[in-house]
Amino acid sequence: MPNFRELLKDTKSEITEISTEQAESLLVDDWTLLDVREPDEYEQGAIQGSVHIPRGNLESSIEARVPDKETKIVAMCAGGARSAFAAKTLQEMDYKNVVSMDGGFNQWKDESRQWEIPAVLDQSKRNRYQRHLLLPEVGEIGQLKLLNSKVLCLGAGGLGSPAALYLAAAGVGTLGIVDMDVVDESNLQRQILHNYSRIGQHKVDSAKETINELNPDVNVKTHAVRLDASNIEEVISQYDLVIDGTDNFPVRYMLNDASVKLGIPVVHGSIFRFEGQVTVFDPQNGPTYRDMVPEPPPPELAPSCAEAGVLGVLPGIIGCLQALEAVKMILDLGDTLTGRLLTFDATEMSFREFKLRKDPNLEITWENRERVQIIELSDSCRPAPLTEGS
Repeated sequence: MPNFRELLKDTKSEITEISTEQAESLLVDDWTLLDVREPDEYEQGAIQGSVHIPRGNLESSIEARVPDKETKIVAMCAGGARSAFAAKTLQEMDYKNVVSMDGGFNQWKDESRQWEIPAVLDQSKRNRYQRHLLLPEVGEIGQLKLLNSKVLCLGAGGLGSPAALYLAAAGVGTLGIVDMDVVDESNLQRQILHNYSRIGQHKVDSAKETINELNPDVNVKTHAVRLDASNIEEVISQYDLVIDGTDNFPVRYMLNDASVKLGIPVVHGSIFRFEGQVTVFDPQNGPTYRDMVPEPPPPELAPSCAEAGVLGVLPGIIGCLQALEAVKMILDLGDTLTGRLLTFDATEMSFREFKLRKDPNLEITWENRERVQIIELSDSCRPAPLTEGS
């Protein structure tokens, strides 16, 4: 049986080793740096942009993290031994272009090459978000994106309740809640952020209390205000995207125009009796609310839930879909509903999808953002005028 030194010598004879200087040149040339050190070593310092997979997890994790076996890989550990074994393993797994960095991170650091203290999850967060960390499409990097994200929920009602709960559970770091209403007994049939003991309490305060009990990692910012032309830009500009849980046309049009002006995506949801719909209005990349609904329908054709009723489970389904779209946008994961309208009929248990397209004659667009005026639409939902000039 060969001892460790003999095994390491044999392994190094079967792989390609490079110096730290050569490794630095390859990384500039778009090679992938694979750091196979243990988590405690990685937390103390790492090279920016590296893919971290501890040596003990390499065989089970590499194909999910680096699926293309033509990827050019520089394996690195602390001194060059574990990276040599890692390089040989990758070759045996049919990775075509793998080298090991002799001297490892210790030599890299001693030579005053660039490194950083990486942002990592502490043990408590690793336990909480373990199921996310197991997903290669999310992992630690994705979870850190969620924790650093800021999402605004317009409304703490039927749609805002499930959306806020699942966004908080997912670890969205800052969650804003806009609502000026108080909890009423009639809300409890569907608005699951609240409970019987909070009847009469401001909805934003009730929502904050529920979210804090669910996930103390989340910073809940409350806005117990009525959104109008004077404050909507200030409020939504603090966030990366907006969950629209509003239930009236004037606010939806005002939100659209502010969203277009600021370039902030809106995950739109609406419900009526047994039906719901979801889409994403991303003004920089697709159609907006005014493209979908150029003019509001007459009031008699668009009664509110208070007038027409709504099945209590329905907003839970639509609100969860809104939360899902928000998470996908934060993680840049999959295909969002930008340019697509997803409708749901609870009585048939059926989904349908419709294409949404930009109106070439619409003036309120991202390209015209500097000329868009935000006005309050109390009696009219006509497009807001553009200012003269640019």
